[in-house]
Amino acid sequence: MIRTLVLIPTYNEVENISSAVQSVRVALPNADVLVLDDASPDGTGSLADALAKKDARVSVMHRTQKDGLGAAYLAGFDAGLADGYDVLIEFDADGSHPAHVLPALVAAVTNADAKKNGIGLAIGSRWIAGGSVINWPRRRELLSRGGNAYARAMLGLSVNDSTAGFRAYRAEVLRALPLDAVRTKGYGFQVDMTRRVAEAGFGIVELPIAFREREHGESKMNGAIVIEAMWMVTRWGIERFLRCVQRAFSRR
Repeated sequence: MIRTLVLIPTYNEVENISSAVQSVRVALPNADVLVLDDASPDGTGSLADALAKKDARVSVMHRTQKDGLGAAYLAGFDAGLADGYDVLIEFDADGSHPAHVLPALVAAVTNADAKKNGIGLAIGSRWIAGGSVINWPRRRELLSRGGNAYARAMLGLSVNDSTAGFRAYRAEVLRALPLDAVRTKGYGFQVDMTRRVAEAGFGIVELPIAFREREHGESKMNGAIVIEAMWMVTRWGIERFLRCVQRAFSRR
């Protein structure tokens, strides 16, 4: 049996965490769930503990401070790899990710075709045929589409939604990456991981999803997160260009 761990980072998601965990447990009954709570002052961590007491497949990691999405996922990756899971999944607590797609994400990195083609990452994508966003303002859609187009151009990626946070990694891929070198904390973390998977030679597939805007609680997206992501993509793009130039001159 494929051992799967679904990681759910939380900060002030007390209105959403119960339904998020329940949706995962229904979609993937044999998967385990690890809630990564960044010391939420609204009681999210305590509610997650109560869920864990009722369900042996649910556990909680209490982190001491709000340290960003990337840091939470890296802590979850470390825990999942140490426990020997085969697939690690990123899943938002706010109801934006369609849980019914979870089995397809797992299959996309574990089936025979995935192994044959070296697929190591499956992304639930908003920006491929069949993908969509629900209840998003036009400005936010344009920002996401533009940011992803910029990342593709700067980093030479073939991925349409590299900022997406609904994704499944094969454990082998995460073990092959220098996770201790990842420093991005916001949504730039997703682009960073995507480029590292591609540069390591693993394949990436995208599955269309309908991404739904949260109904409860506040989004963690802010200007600082956007600026960090754009700055890091620019920096990585320049570094990539310089490496290409260096290789070109070394061949002469």
